[in-house]
Amino acid sequence: MTRPPQVLLPAAGGGTRAYTPREAPPRTTVGGPPLTSRTVFSAAHVVADPYADVSPDGPAAVDWDATLAFRRHLWAHGLGVAEAMDTAQRGMGLDWAGAAELIRRSAAEAKASGGRLACGVGTDQLALPASLPQVRDAYEEQLALVESVGAQPILMASRALAAAATSPDDYVETYGHLLRQATEPVILHWLGPMFDPALEGYWGSADLDTATDTFLEVIAAHPDKVDGIKVSLLAADREIALRRRLPDGVRCYTGDDFNYPELIAGDDHGFSHALLGIFDPLAPVAAEAVRVLDTGDVKGFRALLDPTVELSRHLFQAPTRYYKTGVVLLAWLAGHQTHFTMVGGLQSARSLPHLARAYELADGLGLFPDPPLAAARMRSLLTVHGVPQ
Repeated sequence: MTRPPQVLLPAAGGGTRAYTPREAPPRTTVGGPPLTSRTVFSAAHVVADPYADVSPDGPAAVDWDATLAFRRHLWAHGLGVAEAMDTAQRGMGLDWAGAAELIRRSAAEAKASGGRLACGVGTDQLALPASLPQVRDAYEEQLALVESVGAQPILMASRALAAAATSPDDYVETYGHLLRQATEPVILHWLGPMFDPALEGYWGSADLDTATDTFLEVIAAHPDKVDGIKVSLLAADREIALRRRLPDGVRCYTGDDFNYPELIAGDDHGFSHALLGIFDPLAPVAAEAVRVLDTGDVKGFRALLDPTVELSRHLFQAPTRYYKTGVVLLAWLAGHQTHFTMVGGLQSARSLPHLARAYELADGLGLFPDPPLAAARMRSLLTVHGVPQ
């Protein structure tokens, strides 16, 4: 048999190096029994409309058909969808008007597909600076929309609140007000500054121990209104310590895209559920791994998921907030969309060597249903950027 043609990838220091793509598609199955041992959400990306004549700083033009098809792909594997979150370029190309439309459409699709849906609630309709009452009103507006479509709310960290708050008490009062209003338990989201520099000092302090105490104070005052917390600090030890201090019945959803296998597997004192951006490209592997974990086979779970960490750490390397570019590249290479275009022009946010390495790692993991298609698309991207094939 003839070997598949090589892909010439950019080499360090200039020139190219040859990479031979895998020949066979991965052996993955769609569907299966519901996940039982862990609650797992994938934060999903949006697909841009490549035909729209828009500027990077204008309203997002979304390909709704492709965007919703990707959500059906996640649900088909048994994952929940975390909608209108950071992975959907919330605040980095997708404004509140676009996010609101995304929430409405995804909620209707979830009802038709029987998929689980949680949606981000923030304050991104505000112009900065904003007052604390304005922050509260903005949160209320978004919370009302998410509850009205029947989705679970995720109270996201707010740039406006970070700018307006002058003490930890401002966070306690703002979140307390929102939790008292919520009709069902919500997920609280602590997004670290590596994902959004504007969130430095969230919960009223740059000292993470002090911030953690404030965060836990909010939860302890309203444990019946908090389904769980989503922690995105990329620090496994800190997440473990935090989840051990949670009130009974409040879950920890890891958002740690560096250490997720060990955090989901857990220890003698507990484990984390998952709400992860990396599960966007890893959906088939993630679902298979959790089903193995459902049988009690922790070793088998780790054997499936541990090899994916190198890719995840690559995609989420600093500046971490640009991880979405690699996520969308992999969706294009996997055939989930017809182009590598992003809202806000964010396809330009990562270097060509970074994207080439993402392709190589993902291909090695067997993430592409059609490896020749992925290789052909990668060659076209490289050629456009001046790397001859």
